[in-house]
This record gives sequence, structure tokens and C-alpha cells, in this order.
Amino acid sequence: MSSHFLLAIVAGFSALCFYQISHYLSTSVDIIHLSSLRNPHAASWTSWFHPQRQWGYGDEPTAGTLPQQDGGRYAKDWNILYHLGGNGPWVEKIDGVVEGGIMVPKGCVVDQVHMMSRHAERYPTTKAGVRIMKPLKRIQQQADVKPAGDLAFVSDWDFISSDPQTHFEQLTSTGPFAGKLGAFTTGIKLRTRYAHLLPKRLAPNGKTNFWASDSARVIETARHFGAGFFGLNWEDTSTLHVIPETAERGGDTLTPGDTCKRYLHDMQKGHDQGYSKIVEFRDTYIGAAKERLLKDNPEFKFTNEEVFAMQELCAFEITTRGSSLWCDVFSREDWLNFEYARDVIHYYRAGPGTPYAATMGGLYLNATAKLLEQGPEAGPFFFSFVHDGDMTPLLSALDIFHDDEDLPTTHRVDSRAWRTSQITPMGGRIIFERMTCDVGLKEKVPHVRINMNDGIVALPGCQNGPGHSCPLDDFLSWTRKRMVEIGDFNEVCGLRAYEPDAPDMITFLHQHA
Repeated sequence: MSSHFLLAIVAGFSALCFYQISHYLSTSVDIIHLSSLRNPHAASWTSWFHPQRQWGYGDEPTAGTLPQQDGGRYAKDWNILYHLGGNGPWVEKIDGVVEGGIMVPKGCVVDQVHMMSRHAERYPTTKAGVRIMKPLKRIQQQADVKPAGDLAFVSDWDFISSDPQTHFEQLTSTGPFAGKLGAFTTGIKLRTRYAHLLPKRLAPNGKTNFWASDSARVIETARHFGAGFFGLNWEDTSTLHVIPETAERGGDTLTPGDTCKRYLHDMQKGHDQGYSKIVEFRDTYIGAAKERLLKDNPEFKFTNEEVFAMQELCAFEITTRGSSLWCDVFSREDWLNFEYARDVIHYYRAGPGTPYAATMGGLYLNATAKLLEQGPEAGPFFFSFVHDGDMTPLLSALDIFHDDEDLPTTHRVDSRAWRTSQITPMGGRIIFERMTCDVGLKEKVPHVRINMNDGIVALPGCQNGPGHSCPLDDFLSWTRKRMVEIGDFNEVCGLRAYEPDAPDMITFLHQHA
């Protein structure tokens, strides 16, 4: 990554966060005006102009060529970004969070931070990209038939990548939701939030260790984050350790879904269960949307999978261009169903719907609990970067988004706690904050609280501390009990049968030599 590009990012972020303070304040300034002065000033949406944001380089669209379902339109009661099921850009968690925001409770000071973060916004994976391109190629190949109705705009629309072979799987670098910008911005946010801990780094040679699983987009996310958190010369002050995504790592991994062999081999309750479950639910709702599109476009003979892929395209175009007409091809009801379908696949693939998930997530939970017990002497920062399928096992181990019954595939459950749009969006992160709090005793008492995408989430059964935090001793007791409940990684995954010499726990999370 060039220094010019980094400087451009810095300049862009500085503009985004510049506080618009008036030269003169008087006692007559009203509360509303004061409030506006305290909020960050951001550039207008037009400054993010993308020449292909809505359509290609052809003629300007007319009202007759625009899709009319309005699922992508923003309103007071509707934001499409909260219904993209993890395929869209980062959003704050707003459901099921503690009131009061992320401000540290009065009398408390954060002295240690642990973060597991998904990679930032990316293009589709190769598999998803091929699936998305399939119906588009069919439309393009029938040159004598023009798409009509809600698909009329496609005639003048260009694909999200001019070089899919290069772009698929990688971070996006254009638009307001560019993954490279998002990762850098996250680094700046956390540097701002935890600046008081920067002088307390304890790693050898004055460098802070941080970690990424061995995937290009994950590593690149960590590097951009490092530039934001540690500075452009981050390699002088920190060391990024890349952890292989290979089976021989056993329990010493950031990606337990690649090392738990029973999970991979179990066709009924393991990894592949998610795919069969999403198809079951998808086919309960997508047919109506398909019939509507085929009514105006009978020649194209779309399948259920292809129409679902059009919904996926909405999210990926947003991450590259900032908006997408594909979102308006579908209604709000279609999007509520799409969101649920995405929740279903993650719930059953690597979430509470598979018996292996909590055990896999227990690896990171147990390692983190030990560091929280050691306290700031172990070091102030522990940042790890992974995939969404590595975060959902941790959430399963924590059991913080618990549904009394497994998500059905015959109908949508709107009252569910498991919502991947707010749990694992692109760039999604879960942060454990260790706080030392004055609770009226002779000595200050350490507490733990969980920050999920900038929404504080209470730990079930342990939220009697300041700001619904959990006293550290209670958190450690809860963790020990939970580790017994979810089972031993070695036994549940059959580690010794497949990798007899592999370690059964995480050993690399440390800041000391």
C-alpha cells in the first residue's frame, strides 16, 4: 500500500471527524445549537460521487427504468443496511443493547482491551460472485431481449467489478463503505477511545503483538487497522502475527472451523447444515419475487437461487459504490426475509444451531478469560482479525444472543435475538473491556463488559456491575462453568483422532516474550 494512498485516507478521515466549532459562542446559544456543535461534521453524500453508483456510463435513467419496490429507500423506519444479513457494511448494534452508549461508567477506567474483528468490507467471495454473475450473463447474452419492469435499469448498468478475478475475495477500496477505509477508521476510533493505554504497552522491544488469520483480506484489514491505531509507521511499534488456517493447528488457532474435523465431516449437524437450512427457508419466500420479475421478463427463466443472488448483489454494490438500484428491485418484506435467510445460514453453520460452535468459540473465550484475570500486567491490547464464521462460535460460547428455540425454516421469526446484520456485518467486532471501578469498597474492583459493534451487551446472569458490567471474579466463575457446559475441544472435535500432536488450546495470545 503506497504512502500516498494512506495519506489520502488520513486526509479523508480528518475531514470526516473535523468538529465544526463556531468562532464565537454566546450565552444565548440554545441547546439544540450546542448539540449540533458537539457532533462530528461529515462531508455531504455528493462528495462520495461514484460514476457508476446508480448505473453505467450510458444515458441518464428515466422514471420508467427505475425499480419501484423501494426496499432500498431510506426512511425514518427503514434502513436497508440493517437487513443485509452480514453482506453489507458495518453498522452499530441497536437492538438489545444497554442504555447509555459506550461511555465508560462513572468511576471506572478501562485497563485492558480484547477485540475479535471480522475483516472489513469486501467484494463477493468467488463462489458468491459466480452465483451473482450467472443471471446477469443470461440477461446480457439475450441481446435481442431487453429487461423490463423492475429490471429495466440493467440495460445501462455495469457490474461492480471490471476485473472480478482480481477483486473477488478482496477488500473494497471505493465508496463511503470501502473496506480499506473502514479498517483504518476503526483503528482511529479505538486509538481515540483507548489512547490512555498506549504508553502502557509491554511487548518485547516496545512492540505490541496483534494477530490475523492467514487470509489476504483478513491480513489487509489488520494492516489498515494497524495504520489507524498505531500510526503509518505501525511496523515500527507493533508486530502482526499471521496464524495459519490449517488443520494441524488444532486448538491453537483463530479459525477453529478449519481444525474441528468432526464439525467438518458431520453432514447433518456440522458446517454444511447451514447451506441446506438457508435453501429451505429461501424457497418459502423467493418464489413470489421471482414470479413478479418473470411476469415482465418471461424469456429469462430465473431460478430461486438466481433471484436470491440479485438480493446479494444489492449488498455488494453498496460496499463498492455506496448505493444500489438492486435494493429497490425488492420490497421491504423481501428484505426482511433475506435478512432472516442470512441469519439462518449463520445460525446453523457456525452459530448456536450446530453443537460444535460453542466448543469452538470456547478456545478464544478461555484464552481471553485468563488474560483478563492476569490484568494489565499481561498487556493492554489484544487485537485479533478473523472471518465471520470464526466470530459466531465465540458468540455461541458467550450465549449472549440466545433464542429459546432453534430458528425455524418454515417461517420467519421477527422476535429473534440472532441477527447477523448487527452481529457480524463486514468489519463487525466484539470487544471485551476490563475496567477497574470504584464501587465504594476499600479497593477498586475489576469488571468486564462486552461491546458488540459499539453497543454494550449484558452477559446473561452477570450484569450487576456499573453499566451492566460483570465483576471480574463473577465473569471468571461464569466462564469456568460455561467451559464445562460446552465441552472440551479435544473431545468434541475428535482432535486426537485426526491430529494427535496438535495443541488443544490457544497459546499465541500474549504480549511478553
